[in-house]
Amino acid sequence: MNLDVHIEKKFPSGFRLEVAFRASGAPLGILGPSGAGKSLTLRAIAGLERPDRGRIVLDGRVLFDSAAGIDCPSRDRRVGLLFQNYALFPHLTVAQNIGFGISALPDDERDRRVAGHIASLHLSGLEARHPAALSGGQQQRVALARALAPEPHALLLDEPFSALDTHLRGEIERELREALARYRGAAIFVGHNLEEAYRFCGELVVLADGQIAAAGPKEELFRRPPNFAVARLTGCKNFAAARPAAAGVIDAIDWGCRLRVAQAAPATLGHVAIRAHHVRVDAAGAADRAAENAFPCWLAAATEAPFRVTLYLRLNAPASSSTDFHVQAEISKDQWEKFKDLPQPWRVELSPERLFLLPD
Repeated sequence: MNLDVHIEKKFPSGFRLEVAFRASGAPLGILGPSGAGKSLTLRAIAGLERPDRGRIVLDGRVLFDSAAGIDCPSRDRRVGLLFQNYALFPHLTVAQNIGFGISALPDDERDRRVAGHIASLHLSGLEARHPAALSGGQQQRVALARALAPEPHALLLDEPFSALDTHLRGEIERELREALARYRGAAIFVGHNLEEAYRFCGELVVLADGQIAAAGPKEELFRRPPNFAVARLTGCKNFAAARPAAAGVIDAIDWGCRLRVAQAAPATLGHVAIRAHHVRVDAAGAADRAAENAFPCWLAAATEAPFRVTLYLRLNAPASSSTDFHVQAEISKDQWEKFKDLPQPWRVELSPERLFLLPD
């Protein structure tokens, strides 16, 4: 099924939402910071917000068309929406919440669907409980079952893991992935966690200030972001103002170095960037001295996570403080153990193939 969306809406605050995209096949991911318009877009598709202009078509059926005066009521759109806070009815049991949207069906069909979703989402034994007696993960499963029970033609997931702790997030993510593998409608996954969106979605739309900043296959957007805003929204942490120096060579002004690059420079080069996990760090002399874009580096600061370490490095001169650094490098703890106690300077390498150039 295809979901085609092209809508515009201006709010009294001055915020303007203007988006156009198609969701079909694998879930479409919508990324962006808070206030970018992600949830507003879902609410417009579901019929909870009325756009000023535009058109929304689901599986060939027009849900909204401002020019033709069509605005299908939310209850008739066959769109399932999973809210961030689940929005379960506190006075209804698990089974009653799941069956709420299909109350018009014959009893045997309603009971069959409710039982099927209870089984598939591992809610057996909880049918008679109320939401207050459920864990966060259980509430999320009930909300997903309720959204799926009417067999919607489109499923909208609004930051479905935001209220869950790390352990539950991994568990529920597996179950949601299984549910989406069985689902045959159009699906949209909204979030700000890049790794979650990457795992769930094939195509991404990046929103910034109500507008589409970029759209396309996820691999391409992460490999070659089209501009500074998209690079930052997709998790890049290392940027430097840049200017062309020669064919295939640029000056990274903020890093105080000259770099060979594999990408052709845009006509209005503004920045060079590299993702933290692509910055290679090692002890001095441990790697090939002839490697391109290799520089001595000194440690300004380091922060540790359970399995990785982030190094804040200054190139070509010792750091004067913990904030005096040029680039961040994310490496495994195994790598870190190999050289952390060796004398500095160490050696940093910024591979030409890993650098990307951004227009001004």
